[in-house]
Amino acid sequence: MPTNKSVSKAPITQFVNCRILRDHKLQREDLWVREGRILDPEKLFFDEEGYADQRVDCEGLIIAPGFIDVQINGGYGIDFSQATSNVRGGVALVAKKILEHGVTSFLPTLVTSPPNIYHKVLSEVKVHSGGMEGAGVLGCHLEGPFISLEKKGAHPEQYLRSFQSGGMLDLIETYGTLDNVAMVTLAPELPNSEKVVRELSQRGITVSLGHSVANLSQAEEAVQNGASFITHLFNAMLPFHHRDPGIVGLLTSDQVPQDRTVFYGMIADGIHTNSAALRIAHRAHPTGLVLVTDAITAMGLPPGRHTLGQQVIEIQGLHAYVAGTKTLSGSIATMDMCVRHFKQASGCSVEEALEAASLHPAQLLGITRCKGTLDYGADADLVLLDDAINVRATYIAGQEVWRK
Repeated sequence: MPTNKSVSKAPITQFVNCRILRDHKLQREDLWVREGRILDPEKLFFDEEGYADQRVDCEGLIIAPGFIDVQINGGYGIDFSQATSNVRGGVALVAKKILEHGVTSFLPTLVTSPPNIYHKVLSEVKVHSGGMEGAGVLGCHLEGPFISLEKKGAHPEQYLRSFQSGGMLDLIETYGTLDNVAMVTLAPELPNSEKVVRELSQRGITVSLGHSVANLSQAEEAVQNGASFITHLFNAMLPFHHRDPGIVGLLTSDQVPQDRTVFYGMIADGIHTNSAALRIAHRAHPTGLVLVTDAITAMGLPPGRHTLGQQVIEIQGLHAYVAGTKTLSGSIATMDMCVRHFKQASGCSVEEALEAASLHPAQLLGITRCKGTLDYGADADLVLLDDAINVRATYIAGQEVWRK
């Protein structure tokens, strides 16, 4: 409760009987929250002489930072790459539903599309905080169209583009705006990509390498110019070769600047990446692994035909294919499923599995001051989980937004 020494009259919530993920390990501590942020209890007790207005008994559950999904194409019948009459409503529906997977922030992701789609959708999707209405939007992830024809995957060939006008002009012509854009996936071997990587990085937009036939030196040059992420490692890139490991080689490259970390996305759904490959990546570079769902329209829906941008997708069991082919096109996995599978397949600790969906994406996006940790002063975006990593409740800014 606030006292006459309190810096705020806002109520204080104390989460008790819990194990909190802090400093890379689960610790038996209480968690204190006020005004949507995590409180330092020592300052509360000794400086303010305050105490809790409300206690939440967690019954032994784990409290981890809310999950952050940096690559999600849609779900529950919504396709973020479709310029519908209600783009905002579609994003809001997915934002609401993914709360049950422990996701508190995400990047709505658009696959390769014609310019008119980008112009319509990007003008409608705004960065905003999460709450009762759903997970927060940290910005959009534009996956394409500046990617390799040879590694287009499920991206429609007719809409692929190169940097013909020399770089940034091509981006503006294609996307219309870079407002509310958090990440761009591109192929670093495309001519004039160096200028684009530098300019985007200087603007604070994360550059990711993917859908690419780049060799290792091209990938290293892109990192030196500011790129910091690899889109769905192993998928839609040259396979690892001992004489030129390609983009995969960035995980152990000695050409990455000392003060930089290259992060990489992994779709840990048991389909996109063999468990042995997942273990190789994790053991080579554990602190860079970022779990992504790459979920498509069909997440949360029954088998059948759905869309992904301009393509028709067919769901067969847990597989999502471009209709009539065996080309994988995103997943129907949820983030909590990916965390569980990653732990089981890699043999990593619970802490490592949870950080791959929270701390690492926050580090990638440069937002650890407020997201991805339970440090004092951080946003109280929380996921409560049992020992089997099943989500039991989700909180945003200290407010319960979903409970099983």
